[in-house]
Amino acid sequence: MLPKKLLRHDALGRRQALPAAEVTTRSQQLCEQLFRHFPVAAWRVLHLFLPLARRNEPDTWPIIRRMWAEFPDLQLAAPVVQADGVSLKNYELTPSTPLLTNRWGIPEPAANPLTEVLPGALDAVLVPLLAVDELGQRVGYGGGFYDRLLAQCRPGTQFIGLNVLDEPPLGRIADVLPTDVPLTACLTPGGVWYF
Repeated sequence: MLPKKLLRHDALGRRQALPAAEVTTRSQQLCEQLFRHFPVAAWRVLHLFLPLARRNEPDTWPIIRRMWAEFPDLQLAAPVVQADGVSLKNYELTPSTPLLTNRWGIPEPAANPLTEVLPGALDAVLVPLLAVDELGQRVGYGGGFYDRLLAQCRPGTQFIGLNVLDEPPLGRIADVLPTDVPLTACLTPGGVWYF
């Protein structure tokens, strides 16, 4: 069992070492895995994060563009960090939604007015992560943004982690908190892990 701080540092280092072209290739593979293993056609509302490129996060734009092309009735929602600095709200993401970069360098929907999408409406959430264990507990950046969001979703919502590091889940994370929400599954470039 390893603590989140150590796992976070290790995974960030290994992900940062990936060349940009490799992140692009692996992100496309994540897109293919999502469409292969999940009932995308049955979803009505999907939350997904917009990538923080300087941290080599999975590029979700191949998923977004494919959703827009193949499932135009599926509503996409992207997060916006609120003024309190600790919570997220979801706003509709369309091909015409303007984006602004927040203080962390993350693109966010910036239309005015924005169409809010409530957590209870989400059928699935694509979740950023650095590492995941065999129980679906994840290590993120440590802010708790996604745990707070996932806790507001209705039962049965699929929580799907995306990891460009093509590796199996770890044994167990040592310092899981009562507020941590486990994933339903984790996608890697090579396949999917269910929890």
